[in-house]
Amino acid sequence: MSQRYLPIQLDGDIQRGSVNSATLWGVEARPVHVEVLLGPGPTRIEILGLHADAIRESRERVRAALRSCGVDLTSLSILINLAPTDLPKDPSSLDLPIALALLAALGHLPQTALDGRLLCGELGLDGSIRAIRGGLAFGELALNVGSRELLLPAASAAEAAALRAVAGEFPLAPLGTLSQALYHLREDHTASWPPAIPPQKAHDRLPDLSEVRGQEVAKRALEVAAAGGHSLLLQGPRGSGRTMLARRLPGLLPPLTPLEAIEVTKIASLVSSSGTLCLVNQRPFRSPHTGTSLAGMAGGKGSIPHPGEATLAHEGVLYLDDLPEFRRETLSPLRQALREGTVTVFPSRGRRMHLPARFTLVAAMTPCACGHLGDPRYPCTCSPRFLERYRGRLDESFLLDCFDLQIEVSPVNPQDQRSAPGESTAAVARRVVAARAVQACRSSGSNASMSDEQVSRFCALDPAGRSLLAAASERFGLSAGAIGRILRVARTIADLAGAEAIRAAHLAEAIQYRPFKQHV
Repeated sequence: MSQRYLPIQLDGDIQRGSVNSATLWGVEARPVHVEVLLGPGPTRIEILGLHADAIRESRERVRAALRSCGVDLTSLSILINLAPTDLPKDPSSLDLPIALALLAALGHLPQTALDGRLLCGELGLDGSIRAIRGGLAFGELALNVGSRELLLPAASAAEAAALRAVAGEFPLAPLGTLSQALYHLREDHTASWPPAIPPQKAHDRLPDLSEVRGQEVAKRALEVAAAGGHSLLLQGPRGSGRTMLARRLPGLLPPLTPLEAIEVTKIASLVSSSGTLCLVNQRPFRSPHTGTSLAGMAGGKGSIPHPGEATLAHEGVLYLDDLPEFRRETLSPLRQALREGTVTVFPSRGRRMHLPARFTLVAAMTPCACGHLGDPRYPCTCSPRFLERYRGRLDESFLLDCFDLQIEVSPVNPQDQRSAPGESTAAVARRVVAARAVQACRSSGSNASMSDEQVSRFCALDPAGRSLLAAASERFGLSAGAIGRILRVARTIADLAGAEAIRAAHLAEAIQYRPFKQHV
């Protein structure tokens, strides 16, 4: 039995259809206008604005999906333009708008039904509409441009529905098949609001600070780092508990706000391969391998750039274990991230992309290659020449001055291992939240992100403090940058103590976190 196709009626020689769509660019969605021009002639479909492989794949998906709905494209010359043509595009999100613009040009759908709407989705060969990455990004774009309605695959629409927590409800239609999309648009049907993706399920409880025996200085440094958003370097022999300490930092940070949760979830959705996504409610903890490339750290790899480790750690913790083993080029974007909260990549000629990368940086390193220098339990086997070469891997002016706090972590002695549990994560986190609240009222950000002008304004010292800082600067040769970091840390210590002004005791504690033997 032969397939029956819907009749095609052409009013004149040329028919047109158009619809608004979008594609992912970094962690954001960029608008794409889909234009269709068709007329009688030899059967062909040409697509402008996609690379060759994407053109072939998208063309065949759309052709097969339309055929499954009874629409035959034979004996038609079809030209499709995806504007702007110079913007790299993910072809999968454009299948649905291309198909519907074709249906409008063929007369099966009034053009007015598409006007003002934003459509994205991938088509299966049977006419099904499959989920695409970036539902939250498409939802944000629809809100920003004031779309009449956003049409997405059902799973992606559930992701976009999470925006209700921060933006309220907006016209959003979940779709399962091309036929369903056609019916929805023909009847101007009002779709029911889809259920939002569920909150992230509670994993095994976060590691608690009370489980760390001893290490009082290191635990205090973790509290200060969490309270002020300061970067932290832990240096000590192998087995001293550096990684154990770092993994407890996310639990000390304030809970994600609704806006932060949306932003972190949006980033997670771009790299999700499982097809299921939950609203993230825990701050991310990323620990990249020492062999990570520049693209792996900063992002921007491929024709459709993906976020790197710096962006995946956004609003969380980026932990670099064995810091000297990382390549210098891999670490270079982190300076910009610590300074501006973003990383800039150049995925194609003439285009740049800014990716969010606001995180707390924690790094760990051993004092030597064998990892036992200064360890009373094991002798160091490194020769002086090898030790000098190992230390030379870290260019002090390039890396070490990025850290606001640098401390030595010593192995835990047996007496400390038998000691009673210390303060819990919850107890310390309460002080951190209180300190962050003070900072938000003062400068709308963390102390670590204060500008030089804000440091001058909010980090004033009394006569005793000025005398102490002058003496430390003269004795240890502190640079202007080091003094600024000391003042920011001192401001955080004062906030934790509930003090309005920085006292000499707060400044003295901040000074001890500087590695004077390295003169930074």
